Amino acid sequence: MTSGTDRPRSRLLPNTAPWRSSRDFRLTWTAGTVTLLGSVLTMTAIPLQIADLTASPLAVGAVGAVELLPTIVFGLYGGVLADRADRRTVALVTELALAALSALLLANALLGTPALWPLYAAAGLAAALQGLQQPSAEAMIPRLVPPDQLMAAGNLLSLRWSIAGLAGPATAGLLIATAGVPAAYLVDLGTFLVSIALLTRVRPVPSQRDAEAPRLREFVDGARYATRRPDLLGTYLADLAATVCALPTALFPFLAQELDAAWALGLLYSAAAAGGLLAAATGGWTERVHRHGRLVLLCAALVGAATAAASIAPGLWAVLLCLLVAGGANQIGDTFRSAIWNQSIPDELRGRAAGLEMLIGSAGPALGNLRAGGLAARQGIRVALRTGGLLCLAGTAALSAALPALWRYDQRDQPNHLDQPAQPAQPDHPDHPDRHHQPARPDQQSTP
Repeated sequence: MTSGTDRPRSRLLPNTAPWRSSRDFRLTWTAGTVTLLGSVLTMTAIPLQIADLTASPLAVGAVGAVELLPTIVFGLYGGVLADRADRRTVALVTELALAALSALLLANALLGTPALWPLYAAAGLAAALQGLQQPSAEAMIPRLVPPDQLMAAGNLLSLRWSIAGLAGPATAGLLIATAGVPAAYLVDLGTFLVSIALLTRVRPVPSQRDAEAPRLREFVDGARYATRRPDLLGTYLADLAATVCALPTALFPFLAQELDAAWALGLLYSAAAAGGLLAAATGGWTERVHRHGRLVLLCAALVGAATAAASIAPGLWAVLLCLLVAGGANQIGDTFRSAIWNQSIPDELRGRAAGLEMLIGSAGPALGNLRAGGLAARQGIRVALRTGGLLCLAGTAALSAALPALWRYDQRDQPNHLDQPAQPAQPDHPDHPDRHHQPARPDQQSTP
C-alpha cells in the first residue's frame, strides 16, 4: 500500500498531503491566501495613488526607503518574538493591526483630495507590522506538518503566494478602473476580517523556550549561526541579489506608459506572479531534487537574465514573457531556499532565522525599488531594468565562486537538525483529545 505522502500522483502536480493531514495547516494556508489576495490590492493601489499624485518614478521608488527602517528594526524583533511568544497569537494580533491600517487608507482615499503623507506612513507601518508577523507565521508551519511533508508544504505555500500575486494585481487593475482606489482598500479590509476569523480556529503554537520578555540582542545569536554556515548565508545573499537588482515593480506604471499600454499595468504586475503560479502548480518535481543549493543559484541567475532581457524586449508581449520567466525562476528558487531553511535550522533559532529571511526578503525589494526608481529618473526605465538584471547575474556568479558550500549543498548529506520528535498531523475533529495535548516538535509568508 502507499502512504498519504507516497500515493501515486503526477510527477509535476504539487503534493497535497499537508492539506489532507493537518486541519491547522489548511486553516493557516487559507487565511494566508485570503489576506494576501486583499493585501496585493493595497500594494498595487498605493504606488498608483503616489504616481497619480506626483507623476514621479522617484516618489514611487521612495516607498522602499520608507519601508526599510521599520523592516529592519521590527523584522529583527519579530524573529526574537517568534522564539519567545505564541506564534499563532503574534500572527493574529498583527493581522488585527493591519486590518485597522487598511481602514485608515480607505478613509484617506475617500477624501476629496487624498493626502500623500498617509500613503508613506501606511507603507512604513505595514512594514513594521509585517516584520513582527512574518517570522512567527513562517516558524509556525513545521509545527503543523510532519518533517517528511515540509517540502510539500513549501510548495503549497509557494502556490499561495503565486495565486495572490497573479489574481491580486489583475483584480486591483480592474477594480480600481471600475470602482476607484477606495474599493481596493475596502476589499482588503474585508479579506483581513476573513483571515482573522480563520486564524482564531488554529490551535496555539507556544514557544518551546522560557516565556520571558524577548530581547532584541538575542537576534545576534541567529545571525551568528547563519554566518557560520556558508550554505545558509548563501541562500540569504542569493535572495538579496535577485530582489535588489531584478523585478523592480516600482517601474511598472512608467514601463506601461513607455509601451503605450497603460491598460496593461495589471498584466505587468501579474506576469511574474503568473510565472510563479505555473512553477508552483507544476512543482511536484522539486521533491525529487536533492541539490537544493545549486537550484537556488541557478534560479537567481535566471531571474537576472530574464530581467535584463525585458529591457531589450521589443514590445509588451515580449516584456510580459520575460517577466513570466523571471517570476517562475524566482518561485522555484524560493522553494529550494525554504527547503534548506525548514530542514536544517534548529528549533531554538528558527524564529530568528525566519526574521533574518524576512528582513532580507522585505528589505531587498524595498532597496531594489529605490535603486531602480533613482536610476530610471536619471537614465530611463530600460537602463534601470538592464542594469539591475546584469548586476543580479554578476552577483550570482560571485556567490557561486565565493561560497562553494552552497553550490555543493545536497540534502542527502545533511545531518538531521530537527532535534525533537515530529508532531503528528492534527486530527480534523476539534474535540479529539490530541487536538489540545500534542508533543512539541521543531518548527521553522502573508504580507500585505
